[in-house]
Amino acid sequence: MPASPRRKPPNPAAVLVLALFVVFFALPVLWLVLAATKTDDQLVHGNPLSFGSWDALGDNWTALTSFGDNAILRWLGNSATYSFVALAITLCVAIPAGYALAMTEFRGRRTLLVATLVVMLMPNATLVVPLFLEANAVHLIGSMWSIILPYAFYPFGVYLTYIYYSTSMPRDLIDAATLDGCSPFGVFRHIALPLAAPVAALVGFFSFVANWTNYFLPYVLLPESDQFPVQVGLGTLLAAVPQFNPTAGTAAVHRPELALATLLAITPVLVVFLFSQRFLVAGMLAGATKE
Repeated sequence: MPASPRRKPPNPAAVLVLALFVVFFALPVLWLVLAATKTDDQLVHGNPLSFGSWDALGDNWTALTSFGDNAILRWLGNSATYSFVALAITLCVAIPAGYALAMTEFRGRRTLLVATLVVMLMPNATLVVPLFLEANAVHLIGSMWSIILPYAFYPFGVYLTYIYYSTSMPRDLIDAATLDGCSPFGVFRHIALPLAAPVAALVGFFSFVANWTNYFLPYVLLPESDQFPVQVGLGTLLAAVPQFNPTAGTAAVHRPELALATLLAITPVLVVFLFSQRFLVAGMLAGATKE
């Protein structure tokens, strides 16, 4: 029998990188999960990587949901509304816009593409003041649309779609459909749109994450706490922790409850990633090679 091939020893550099990843990323997440199962005293004086108890987890959940009359659930609902409505608009806008930039020729096309790139590269914080002035001019301050509309028009999604179509869709296919009498909209509807599933998943995931983790814009544009998304709500909870804010008062939030709220805030992104990772890989690899 032929000798089985000898396994190569692990690369020390790869082992070191994985070890650093565990220390700087995995351990804090593990600590956060375990912190929600402890009392405040156990969190401070106990083993940081030990499990508390299910009873303590239940008590933390009860205390967290009692804060502000179920404020955490209201904030989660607000985040879901803002994120999914903006996501739906993003997909309806970004896919046709990216297709038009990639596959059609029109005056100002290059200028529009450069503008898309510039806006995509700008930090979100630099756009808060002009967005505030614009929302105030049309009387949208304090409404859900002041949060949804700025993130619904997603330059990064347009650019991803542009790259996908410009590298993956042969122009000969469009020319053949045109010769068969198909209109430009018909080409997009019957040919380009069915092929857009991988990039739609990619754009949708990044758009959802950007919408869900949006903090600064809702903090500026939403005056009422009942309208806050969960990211801004976490700041409210943090201000109610006596160890971080000595003036927290009677409606105090303990650190394990804050850890539980943080887990609730990041769980939807994790769930969306787990269910869409197959489509994300297909979207990232789409257009990587051309025949």
